[in-house]
Amino acid sequence: MMNFDVTPVEVVTREFVAVILAGFGNELLPLTGEHGDEPCPKALLPISNKPMLDYPLSWVEQSGIKDVLLICPSSHRSAISHYIHSQSSSASFSSVHIDLQTFDESQELSAGTCSVLRHFANRIKEDFILIPCDFIPPPSLPLSKLLNKFRTDTMSDGSIVTSCWYEHKSDKQATQDEWGWGSPAKPTPIVWDHLSGTLLYVDSPYETDKNRHELELRMTLLSRYPQAKLSSMLLDSHVYVCKRAVLDLLARKTRFDSLRDDFFPWLCKLQYQSTKQEKYATSIRIGIIIHRADDGFAIRVNNLPAYLEANRHFVADTSIGDFTRVEEKSTIKNSTIGKHCVIGKMVKIVGCVLMDHCVISDGAKLDACILGNSTTVGTKAELVKCVTQAGYEVKDNESVRHEKLDISDWAAQPEDSEDDDEDSIGEEESDEDEDEDEA
Repeated sequence: MMNFDVTPVEVVTREFVAVILAGFGNELLPLTGEHGDEPCPKALLPISNKPMLDYPLSWVEQSGIKDVLLICPSSHRSAISHYIHSQSSSASFSSVHIDLQTFDESQELSAGTCSVLRHFANRIKEDFILIPCDFIPPPSLPLSKLLNKFRTDTMSDGSIVTSCWYEHKSDKQATQDEWGWGSPAKPTPIVWDHLSGTLLYVDSPYETDKNRHELELRMTLLSRYPQAKLSSMLLDSHVYVCKRAVLDLLARKTRFDSLRDDFFPWLCKLQYQSTKQEKYATSIRIGIIIHRADDGFAIRVNNLPAYLEANRHFVADTSIGDFTRVEEKSTIKNSTIGKHCVIGKMVKIVGCVLMDHCVISDGAKLDACILGNSTTVGTKAELVKCVTQAGYEVKDNESVRHEKLDISDWAAQPEDSEDDDEDSIGEEESDEDEDEDEA
């Protein structure tokens, strides 16, 4: 007699969900300014002719995580959704399920990470990894390394978060302050215990304002961790592996807006205050992984110098996108040129990033510039260390240095000139009236 008993299917519970945050990118203006009525999402800005979002998505996929909650502003949904479902992206991340959700905010008033997580807490049922869309990890720092550290710590001593900090050294060809708009990276003073891999202190804006020249550390911290280390050279990747209980804490601490500036400094103090831990009925410890610069290039592309440096790092000499035409006697060095661009004759481009559909007319010179989509540069124009908003037009023979060029400034120029002409005509007419009166 045959046995027709059916073996029940075992339900596999998700261990983690990756939460990727893709904000407006105000720190990258004018690149992220609107092109007409169309937004220019930070997450889709190209790095070595590959959208920024590709890097964290690849990192997640390589770790074996299958589910991603991708959160972006409502105005960016259409562009990001189109990219996710495009043929190239679908093929690249076929093993990952992406749940695209939007958060209503404006470019002028962006919500903090704590507020965003509270809003989507009902969609996060398990432990999660919080990842910014602008973190570019090296091959030597697989996401599985953070996950394994988190697994070990939560099993051994009830760690609630594992954070990732990294050391950054600028490439030789990128200066620390190339444009005078700040350096690619801004380190944060932290204290940690290297024996247990515990983050003990994170400097907050409040602490900095209170005492800019000294760190105030509790004796209870130093007595419990006598071999603690201090560094002011490490940067926060803003990648955090979190227990689901983090969302419960955020629900109770409604005044917190920023994870980095509000929540984690408070959480660090809570680690060595046992009476307060009892209040929240949970064990509190923050694990830490530190990635050294000698082990591979890591960077957060969260400002313009970092954006230029990231593009330069991933391009050995020059990268030219598909369907771009370069005319005779033009030279391009150490630059990334996007798709469907037209480079005229006798053009010189050095150390630049040109996004898609840019047109560079004959004889133009570009040095250390970033040009947004569909930027047009006139004949024999010269740009040095400039950034343009998508759709900007540089006039023939115009020379500009160290400027952020956006459409509002460019569009206002003709109106101003017309007003000047009208004023001059009015002045001439009034002069004529005066002459007639005198006659």
